Amino acid sequence: MAIYALLDWDTLKKYDISIKDFCKTAKGLKAKILQYRDKNSSLEEKKERLLEIRKHWKKPLIINDTVELLPYCDGIHIGQEDLDALCQKFNLSRYDVVDMLKNSEKLKMKSEKLNIKLYTLHSSLFTKKIVGLSTHNKEEILEANTYPLSYIGLGAYRPTSTKDTDNIIGEKVIDLIKYSYHPVAVIGGVKIYDKIPSKFKVIGSDICRLTSSRLRKKKIFRQK
Repeated sequence: MAIYALLDWDTLKKYDISIKDFCKTAKGLKAKILQYRDKNSSLEEKKERLLEIRKHWKKPLIINDTVELLPYCDGIHIGQEDLDALCQKFNLSRYDVVDMLKNSEKLKMKSEKLNIKLYTLHSSLFTKKIVGLSTHNKEEILEANTYPLSYIGLGAYRPTSTKDTDNIIGEKVIDLIKYSYHPVAVIGGVKIYDKIPSKFKVIGSDICRLTSSRLRKKKIFRQK
């Protein structure tokens, strides 16, 4: 069970910690993947932060739902509503949207055809991508099994302050994991020391709290 770090920009601001310090803690916890989630900033601001994250994080980097910035990342994570919105945006079925996101040349060609702007530095960034989809129940898991996904997010495990969570799965997650053909990343209020029989556990606020505590202790030590 590996840690999948969730860098939520609003939570970083809440704890007054930097991207660099968050990434340092995530690396210390031996996290395998990092997702950047930012629901309120402009595309340009998100792009600049992605470039900053890249300076401090060399493992797989995932963008949350912002398809325009996928060329800067190793993959994308989308929710059920995000997937439906992309179906409308690109006039494709759910399966074909997932397939397009995984195969960046298809995304590039479709975007050019529809005049949808993709932010990119170099054409070499168009490679095979990781694609994750949030699921919340057995029905969504079974449907996700029919898509060419890299993994599914499953939750919410607990209530969380970073997102509205009407559907709390709790310990039912253990049985639901068994229905997935894809690797499972448990999401929503997961703690660093939770023992969950999944491929990944997605940790966001707990990494921020740990980072904040580490920085406070460091400051106190310097003052002595």
